[in-house]
Amino acid sequence: MNTTFEENWFKKTWWKYTNREKYLLYKHELLQYRLHKPIIDFVIQDKALTINDILKIVNDGREINVLHSGNAGDIIYSLPVVKKLHELTSSPVNFLMKLDEPLELSPGMTHPLSNVMLNRTMANGLINLLDSQSYINRIGIYNGQKIHLDLSMFRKSGLDLSRGNIARWNFYTTGIHADLSEPWLEVEAMDGFSDVIVLARSTRYNNPLIDYSFLSAYENVVFVGVKSEYQRMRKFISRLNWHPLNDFLELAQVIKGSKLFVGNQSFPFSVAEALKAVRILEVCPITPNVIPEGRNGYDFYFQKHFEYLVDSLVTAPAEYCDIA
Repeated sequence: MNTTFEENWFKKTWWKYTNREKYLLYKHELLQYRLHKPIIDFVIQDKALTINDILKIVNDGREINVLHSGNAGDIIYSLPVVKKLHELTSSPVNFLMKLDEPLELSPGMTHPLSNVMLNRTMANGLINLLDSQSYINRIGIYNGQKIHLDLSMFRKSGLDLSRGNIARWNFYTTGIHADLSEPWLEVEAMDGFSDVIVLARSTRYNNPLIDYSFLSAYENVVFVGVKSEYQRMRKFISRLNWHPLNDFLELAQVIKGSKLFVGNQSFPFSVAEALKAVRILEVCPITPNVIPEGRNGYDFYFQKHFEYLVDSLVTAPAEYCDIA
């Protein structure tokens, strides 16, 4: 694509009446330029990094400070890059969270944190989970510390964030690629959930074709998530129970210990994906930006496949999935 393209109203008007071929070519290039303008600006500003760029910024070769200002799910999906960064550099990596960055929502959409991506309560819920990972040196709240890598830079890159795979977004801005088929969260499984279907469904990213009421036929279906989401799902699943959580380390332990996790493209699924738990994803047709990778991961668009997957994984998991 021509990154030096310049809009020219005079040429456009002249060609419209004198040269149809040039006019159509100009319109095509103009459309492509406008679509890719944010990416072009990102390239011109040279904001993409490599591992060598990061090490030059660190300079002293000791601790690396990475920053994230996004929501909890984005933080979990950024961890493969953090883990790989630690492996490549053998340096201690400190993970800093920036609070209260504004969140832009589409009309009619809601979010548990209202108008910010990450608040103090959500950050506190993440601390124990992140701190338990061997590749993270220290967890903290951003308060003006020197930053060597901003893991929210993808939001300024011009990428279409409604498509693709959230877990790969930081690959594109750092050049650091990790194996997403392998787990990047390690926790101990919680006892008492080995026969439980664990369920989470936010009010965002819903597939309007999907009905969860068939899960009423299953024993031991437990919801993890906020109380209002549980109350909404309780209307469809008569025997649904709720497990309140102390923090997100407990969420990970519950998912790790479960027979099956079912969720949509919300935070709990990011944890299930990071653990490579036996998991089923409800795909949002208008924002398909989460893709299960590696063993035990399944996704669906349609009701009959959803019901088939649950039945197969509950009744014959050893035959249907690779449980490590």
